[in-house]
Amino acid sequence: MPLQKYKLTIAYDGTDYEGWQARRAGRGIRHEIEKACENLFGTVPEIVSSSRTDAGVHAVGLVAHLSLSHEGTVMSGMQVQLALNAKLPPQIRIMRASRAKENFHARFDAVKKEYRYQLCNDAVMPPLLRQQAWHVPRPLDITAMRKAAACLIGRHDFRAFTAKRKGELLDSTRTLHECRITRRGSLIIVQVIGEGFLYKMCRRIVGTLVQVGEGKIAPTQIPAMLSDPAQFSSGMVAPAHGLILWKVSYTERHHNRGG
Repeated sequence: MPLQKYKLTIAYDGTDYEGWQARRAGRGIRHEIEKACENLFGTVPEIVSSSRTDAGVHAVGLVAHLSLSHEGTVMSGMQVQLALNAKLPPQIRIMRASRAKENFHARFDAVKKEYRYQLCNDAVMPPLLRQQAWHVPRPLDITAMRKAAACLIGRHDFRAFTAKRKGELLDSTRTLHECRITRRGSLIIVQVIGEGFLYKMCRRIVGTLVQVGEGKIAPTQIPAMLSDPAQFSSGMVAPAHGLILWKVSYTERHHNRGG
């Protein structure tokens, strides 16, 4: 039976989930989409994502692909989107779906990923932000944070900005295209754009920048963390709930087939 590949753009509130792929059945975003597919199409397709977000992390633009078998008429992207959203819990939504080229790969074809981290820098935390922003009530030196952020841009060894996990970390070199800090009243947004990220790298970058803003780390220490990670460790890991996978970009040749 012929297969048709689809590209999905997925948004979700990760508060109640253990990330994209959970260890326990039923607690991952991917598992919920697999259940919806099985309910609709009678089969569980392989779903490949551009990223594997951690527990509590949110997304507005995670990209994934899957292939569905068909007899005769091929479903349009809109039909797949509507059908899946009808079966998914309200915390997860397919924002866009389109037919994709057979050689499209959501992970390996991605050329750029954008994450945004939200900080509430005020004495009082607005209740509506409590699951979408990290409350940092202490005053922050935004100028110092921006100086530190500028040191991170470029191609570096980010070993000091990752967290330990099973197995040996072979290649910790990554390219960071942008690390921008914007303030809107009490809301501070840290925008990081790169070719790819290490385990908990975005959250450790934010945690380090916050400690710079608090005066605990000097901006001039950042180059040492990058050049000699064995001797100079970075700052803390920021909480998961302030992080949002914002966008995944692809080259022109990986545009969709349409429909």
